Amino acid sequence: MNEYKNVTVFNHPLITHKISILRKKETGSKEFRELIEEISMLMGFEAMRDLPLKEIEIETPITRTKTKVLAGKKLAIVPILRAGLGMVSGLQALVPNAKVGHIGLYRDHETLQPHEYYCKLPDDIEKRLVILVDPMLATGGSAVVAVNFIKARGCSHIKLMSIIAAPEGVKTFTEAHPDVELYCGCVDKGLNEIGYIVPGLGDAGDRIFGTK
Repeated sequence: MNEYKNVTVFNHPLITHKISILRKKETGSKEFRELIEEISMLMGFEAMRDLPLKEIEIETPITRTKTKVLAGKKLAIVPILRAGLGMVSGLQALVPNAKVGHIGLYRDHETLQPHEYYCKLPDDIEKRLVILVDPMLATGGSAVVAVNFIKARGCSHIKLMSIIAAPEGVKTFTEAHPDVELYCGCVDKGLNEIGYIVPGLGDAGDRIFGTK
């Protein structure tokens, strides 16, 4: 993936191990949800590396000292519904005060094109770093449209986190939004004839919520 700018593909052994368990068809919904949360948290450490800090003065049991904390209301987590919901709790564990927006998109199974059915973002979204989350980056269409929505609200600092991506999706997304940083747990071989990632893990939303 080195030919694309602003793309980070993780090679951490814990992420790789957990993704391998995610892929197994025997992995049930409860364990699947837990793994999604854990992987999101691990990926979030890197995606949030540049959160701004400010200096404050505190008192320890020993003395007063200056130290740093996160600066103000700077972060929003925006899942692409519905599978993206599974990644929110892992990131909120890192930054509990982050605002959460929602973008609802569904993919037409014939055209593979995304269609919007819901969009609710924090009122001050333009002032925040937005971490857009969706476990799967397949064709890239939904992520492109979601970023379009966010940019239309005046936000210019956006990152996308996807646990598994297809090369086609990475190409589509980075060409449409070269200014948006993309974080992937891994990049698979490609898409099949119905737009599913291969080898992938099936439908992430169905596996998270136990539906068919």
